[in-house]
Amino acid sequence: MIKKITSALRVTLLFGLTVPAVNVFAQTTNPTTTTFTNAPNPAIQSLIITPDARSAAMGEAGVALSPGDGDANSIFWNPGKIPFSGKDMAVSVSYTPWLRQLVNDMGLLNASFYKKIQANQALGISIHYFDQGKFQATDGIGNSLGDFSSKEYSISGSYSRKLSEKLGLGVNVKYINSQLFPITANAIVVQNESTVAADIGLFHTSKRDKPWNYNWGVMIQNISGRVSYGLSESNFIPTNLKAGFAAINTIDQHNKLTLTMDINKLMVPTPKKVNGILQQPETAIGGILGSFSDAPEGFSEEIKEINLSLGAEYLYNDLFALRGGYYYEDAYKGNRKYFTAGFGVKLEKKFGLDFAYLIPVTSGNALAQTLRLSLHATFNSAPKVATTTTK
Repeated sequence: MIKKITSALRVTLLFGLTVPAVNVFAQTTNPTTTTFTNAPNPAIQSLIITPDARSAAMGEAGVALSPGDGDANSIFWNPGKIPFSGKDMAVSVSYTPWLRQLVNDMGLLNASFYKKIQANQALGISIHYFDQGKFQATDGIGNSLGDFSSKEYSISGSYSRKLSEKLGLGVNVKYINSQLFPITANAIVVQNESTVAADIGLFHTSKRDKPWNYNWGVMIQNISGRVSYGLSESNFIPTNLKAGFAAINTIDQHNKLTLTMDINKLMVPTPKKVNGILQQPETAIGGILGSFSDAPEGFSEEIKEINLSLGAEYLYNDLFALRGGYYYEDAYKGNRKYFTAGFGVKLEKKFGLDFAYLIPVTSGNALAQTLRLSLHATFNSAPKVATTTTK
């Protein structure tokens, strides 16, 4: 499907897939109302789209979820969880058709893999690929500027280890590439952009022989500089702070219940104009640190930039899971509010399939009917065989 560039800009503007090249970083329009919001608006927001169906079904919470018998998507949510996995190796592939109420050729693909190199250490790799489809570019009077494909992706290398029997630390280093529309129009040359970034995650589990166990986790994603697409102005990428808590109740040997909650805060500047000119910090670190105190309306507005994810999972016999959740974002900061639901099944306790479905609170939301599908597998390394010699 070929779309006009004007449609592409409208889609990216409304739903958080930012196109800084057209200088629209100040205010975004709520997709469900005509209210203008004052939401932080970084570039390459596809980096923080939930990739996997398990967390997507639980209100997009995942920082403190137990890795269980292996969860390669921990690389995205919190690599500090991986050393606590019950399996030495895991792989996951997930796909999300995106904005299918509007277009039919946008989607997110994620593939993740980890391998324990020792009992308390692991290495991993992940690819996060967002395809925005094909567009037909036109100038202001309708003349064709040609067709182009737009895509963004990141490739992450991950290292994690146990700091103690209950505490784990993980880091990701990633290469990020964004290809929007490499065209020249009205003396504006839009170039592809690439950068590097880092994630750091901390995970703690109570790890006790009790019916209830508790986890907490903290994750900072996409610590990096700014991107400019070859223009005079640059924009922040979505440095993102997540903190989560999970309570796990082992009801009996066949039944387990998990309740979890995440809070999320973009560590990028809140849009602020002085005399009609957008004001930005001089440095990326200044923007990250200042993101907690730069809202024009003060602390009350800063609180509105915190999003909430609530989720629950019922697991039967480690083979079948039912999941549900709720995601909340303040109306002044984007107004995304929706319920989520999904399920998971395992075959031979090695191979699994997860499914998630999004149900908006308000009608007419383009995120309606968003679904995610994840396939995953876990493996143990071959045990070392003791050898003996005879004389």
